[in-house]
Amino acid sequence: MSSLAEVDTEQTTGVGGVLIIKQTTANQEAKSRTAIQELRRSSMEQPAEAPQAAPRRISQERQRLTGLPLYFQGYLAVRRSRGQEFRVFWTELRGTMLFFYNDKKAPTYSQKLDISALTSVTNIYPNENDSAQFILMLLNEELEVKADDCEYGKEWKGFILTVTKLSVPPDESLSPGQLTRIHEVLDKEKKRRIMLDDCSSTSQNKESLSSEDYSSVVTAMPACFYAVSRKEAMEMLENNPLCGNLILRPGSDSKNYAITVRHVLDAPCIKHYRVTSRERSYVIELEKQVIVKSLQDVISYFVIQTHGNLKPFIMQTCNEALQMDKSLKAEQRKSPDERQSRKKETASILRETGDPVFQTST
Repeated sequence: MSSLAEVDTEQTTGVGGVLIIKQTTANQEAKSRTAIQELRRSSMEQPAEAPQAAPRRISQERQRLTGLPLYFQGYLAVRRSRGQEFRVFWTELRGTMLFFYNDKKAPTYSQKLDISALTSVTNIYPNENDSAQFILMLLNEELEVKADDCEYGKEWKGFILTVTKLSVPPDESLSPGQLTRIHEVLDKEKKRRIMLDDCSSTSQNKESLSSEDYSSVVTAMPACFYAVSRKEAMEMLENNPLCGNLILRPGSDSKNYAITVRHVLDAPCIKHYRVTSRERSYVIELEKQVIVKSLQDVISYFVIQTHGNLKPFIMQTCNEALQMDKSLKAEQRKSPDERQSRKKETASILRETGDPVFQTST
């Protein structure tokens, strides 16, 4: 389980390694609440309204990096150790993960927290200064969270409990509009779980399979699987060609899968292939059906049949590829004289270090 890694120092550990969260001073409380209010005012947000989304370009980049559907977002103050002041983040709930951004327009998150193992949400200091404060209690840690008004806090708790428990909490006094949005998120998360549970069911069938058959079954999702729609998969491939050109995603019926690929012939071309899930196999629906034992084999089939022209879309390596591409382009923009001067400088530095490989005769 991923945990929230704070840059700040002090943590207090109790019995069993559980983090102990205690009340801060009144001064710290006031600072935290003021910080959230100022950030929300600067974004033209009103406490009783749903927070405005980040700019479209930023949202697309976050979707690309996380690969998870966005359910709720807004400013939250969090802390996880005694004596530590609350720190304000622009926070996104994606799947059963909380992503924390230093700024509303930051494309990459600074911290993240897996809340799939949430055991309970405990209210503390109810209605104090019209703010909402509660503790997310996980198996191995606790996170104290504060929203700057009660309604906003109720909504956060409602969404968090809904995606982790797969049911709308009955004891939260939510408005009809809030309940409608939460029910929509519940439907989306249930469909996403169906895709993930498919792998778990394969693992549970281990005892009923022979060791030879089971050894070929990959219970983990391929790295190129993303819980995105057909349109989102197309956008990911079109906007990030360096990351790969093959995505495995949920099918339109939420029971099976689909492969979306992008390849360039005379012009870029995007195609989709249906992958049907059976009890112990998967069927690639081509003109002549292809039956394989695992989703990993599905990916391998496309890669092998295209002689490596199709490559799995992997976001973890995408940033490295983009950085390398930028470096190459920057180097190409330099004049021949600049490149030659850079080489001489590098050789000079290496000679000073005493590396015999780069020493030249004088």
